[in-house]
Amino acid sequence: AVAYARAVGEYQPPPFPTVATEAEGLRLHLSSSSATGYRGVRELSGRFQAYRSVDGGLVSLGTFDTAVEGAVAYARAVGEYQPPPFPTVATEAEGLRLH
Repeated sequence: AVAYARAVGEYQPPPFPTVATEAEGLRLHLSSSSATGYRGVRELSGRFQAYRSVDGGLVSLGTFDTAVEGAVAYARAVGEYQPPPFPTVATEAEGLRLH
């Protein structure tokens, strides 16, 4: 049936799953060579393991329900986490210097 649909031009392959490029304020590391779409994340038995290379070996960062959760763990581990800036504190008000 698929061969016939291809022959008559009606076959539409399933869309490639889209991947998030950012999550939780982090830039996620995309990979075109990984089946999950993320660097440092692989699928194992329906779950997703995040890992990174340290001194030539692989270190597990944990197992997650989604590839995005694994990608967030990887981004944090490789130093992509940027905490939000501290709020700006006024040093002057009504012409007075605040201490």
